[in-house]
Amino acid sequence: MSEPIISVKNLSKKYVLGERQPYYSFRDTISGIFKAPFKQSKLKKDEFWALKDISFDVNQGDVIGIIGRNGAGKSTLLKILSQITPPTTGEIKMHGRVASLLEVGTGFHQELTGRENIYLNGAILGMKRWEINNKFKEIVEFAEIEKFLDTPVKHYSSGLYMRLAFAIAAHLEPEILIVDEVLAVGDAQFQKKCLGKMDDVAKKDGRTVLFVSHNMGAIESLCSRTLLMIDGEVKGYDDSRKIISEYLFNNTKKTNTYSCIDSKKPGTKFLEIEITSKNKDGVIGFREPILITSVLKNETNSGDLVLGYSIQNESGQVVTSFHSQEIGFPLEKDRIIKTGLNKISIILSNQLRPGLYSLSCSIFSRKLSSNYDYKPEILSFEIKNNGSNDIFYESQQGIFFNKDIDWKINAF
Repeated sequence: MSEPIISVKNLSKKYVLGERQPYYSFRDTISGIFKAPFKQSKLKKDEFWALKDISFDVNQGDVIGIIGRNGAGKSTLLKILSQITPPTTGEIKMHGRVASLLEVGTGFHQELTGRENIYLNGAILGMKRWEINNKFKEIVEFAEIEKFLDTPVKHYSSGLYMRLAFAIAAHLEPEILIVDEVLAVGDAQFQKKCLGKMDDVAKKDGRTVLFVSHNMGAIESLCSRTLLMIDGEVKGYDDSRKIISEYLFNNTKKTNTYSCIDSKKPGTKFLEIEITSKNKDGVIGFREPILITSVLKNETNSGDLVLGYSIQNESGQVVTSFHSQEIGFPLEKDRIIKTGLNKISIILSNQLRPGLYSLSCSIFSRKLSSNYDYKPEILSFEIKNNGSNDIFYESQQGIFFNKDIDWKINAF
């Protein structure tokens, strides 16, 4: 078996709160000598371990996602791997050139033009001028900065800055590409372009990518394995889908019921919402019918109110949606929401694969002129594997037609 391209063993990083790190002038050093006696008693109290005994290996050509809440240590880990800051303890072995994209502007000289910064970054990576020349046109075309190529980058917008920085990092052929959440700066089209390029870098060129993001959809589609970090420690390193499910399940407020805290205030609104299995045992098994019960207050005199529901998967993508009245079709008289209190019970067939889901609910006018109440991802629930042998994990079919749903609307 070949040696890992990245090997991290027992890596830890300690900061002392209130202490400047890590560069000192001669004046700072002299000043520190006189201040040291007064700081000794506080050092242990103010110590903060950003990383704690981290170990993992990455093979050549792997695309590894790194996820975790803010403050989990993700960016600190990438800065150490990029040799921006040193570790306190531990060992890192890396083979090949490393290109890092950790924050907008890293590695750029503000007074130099876009053209000059391309050559500067290439030189920093150890590339020859002819190597940079061969990639120059691709970089400019990818970043779409032809008009601003000879403008100092200090005049670039954050989006333009981002385009050029990513284009340089991805095209100058590093063996290891490290990308933090900086892609959030770009527009949706450019983000998609960047994700496609990272995929090509790994699959076609056999290079290694470490990718930090809060976009679980991007992590799942791009990364074969994912590293989960919590409070500076590695809590999981496995198949991306498995790690993402674990992360989202543990960080989602798990509740299958909702009650309005200001129910006595005027307004057309949801008062109660509950989602459970048809037999109300609290566990929804694979292909077991789902029961959604809602109580709402209708303070309008019109009969054109529509209830809308949507179900999102663990990545926040809508997998199905349905309404009490189909817009553009004749009014369903047995689904008219009367003035006053109404109880709505919905039984729907369950074609969702096992996993974590959320439910969003809305009340709006059939004429689409007003939205009375909207509860995005107000409830969460889990579909559990009940031992069925016909689960297809690669598909996730939802409910597409109202005729498949049993609606019951009763006024109090």
